[in-house]
Amino acid sequence: MDIRERIEIDIGKFDESIKKLGSAQLDKKQREIVELAKMYASDAKAWMKKGDLYTSFSSIAYAHGLMDSILKQNGIIE
Repeated sequence: MDIRERIEIDIGKFDESIKKLGSAQLDKKQREIVELAKMYASDAKAWMKKGDLYTSFSSIAYAHGLMDSILKQNGIIE
């Protein structure tokens, strides 16, 4: 698997995390963090289109970390 494929898979997994969040009741700070994670995921797509795969990968990895923290706080993942 090359880095582009890995990024595409990770973007798909991020989208799955958003779906897992569903209609969870989030406080204001948590909603802000989710929006920040979405921006990092969007950045990952933009960097990939520009051919900067290393920045793209780091952006989607950061987005995952933010989402994982929200999912864990809300008991959606362990």
